[in-house]
Amino acid sequence: MEVSNEFFEKLLLKLKSRWAKMDKSQRVYFIVSTSITLVVLWAFITAGIITTNFNRSSLRSGQDRQELQVASMILTETKDGQKFWEIFGETGQYSSDHKIAHLNNVVGNFYKDNNVEMSFESTKGLYNEETQEIVLYENVFVVLKDETSLKADKLVFHIRTKLLDVEGNVRINKKNQFRATAQKAVIDNEYSRFRIIGKTCSKVYN
Repeated sequence: MEVSNEFFEKLLLKLKSRWAKMDKSQRVYFIVSTSITLVVLWAFITAGIITTNFNRSSLRSGQDRQELQVASMILTETKDGQKFWEIFGETGQYSSDHKIAHLNNVVGNFYKDNNVEMSFESTKGLYNEETQEIVLYENVFVVLKDETSLKADKLVFHIRTKLLDVEGNVRINKKNQFRATAQKAVIDNEYSRFRIIGKTCSKVYN
C-alpha cells in the first residue's frame, strides 16, 4: 500500500492546527506523554533484541546452557551463622550446565568456630557444585594458623569431609622449625596437621 505525500501534508497541517489551539499546560502534557510513549517503545524493542540474542547464544552453546561472566565473584558456606569457608575471584565465569564456577586471581579462608584457620591464594581456581569440591591450581600458596606455609601446584578441598589434598611440587615451611618437600600432602579437617606422601625430604631444626 502506498501513501501519498498529500496525506502527510494534510496530517501535518491538522497537527499544527491542534497545537495552536492548545494552552501551555496541554502542550506540556502532550510532550511528556509522547516522550514516555517513545521511551516505552524503545525499551520494548531493545528487550526484544536482547532476548533474541540470548536465545541465539543458548542455541549455539547447547540447550538450557547459560554462562555468566562477572567482574568479581565471592562464594561462601555458612550454617546457623557459622562460616566454614569463603573464596573470592577477581574475575569469574559460572556455567549452569556443569554447575562449575571458574575463578581467576583467587584468595580465601577456611574457618573453624568462625575463626580463620587457614588462608590461601592461587592464580586460578574453581568451585564444583556437584562434586562439592574447591580446586586451586597455578601458584598455590597456603598459610595455616600456626604460620606453617605451603606451596604447591594444586589443592583440592573436599567440602563434605573438610580434608585437603595437595599435589605437585609440595613445599612446606615453618620458620626455624622444619622444611619439607613431597609429591603430595593431606591436611586434616582441623587445619592443624598434615601428612606428606611420595618422595619426601624433611629437615627439622632445633
